[in-house]
Amino acid sequence: MSIEKKHLDITDRVVGKFGDGQLNLYLEKEKIGQMVAENDYDLKQGYLFDNSRFYQIADVLTGQDQKYVDCDYENGWC
Repeated sequence: MSIEKKHLDITDRVVGKFGDGQLNLYLEKEKIGQMVAENDYDLKQGYLFDNSRFYQIADVLTGQDQKYVDCDYENGWC
């Protein structure tokens, strides 16, 4: 098992709200950045804008969990 950085597409969950003369971006209730210019965004660390999509960079576990390697599925035990 290992940890990998993944880009999770959050585009459909990002909301823009005007405030203080700028367009602020939110993921749920967390402010993740603001729009600087058309297709130019100043985002917090851990977020990315690429190819007209917003992404959250997250650590994801990959691979098989080692405690379940030698299972005997025919007899139903691990």
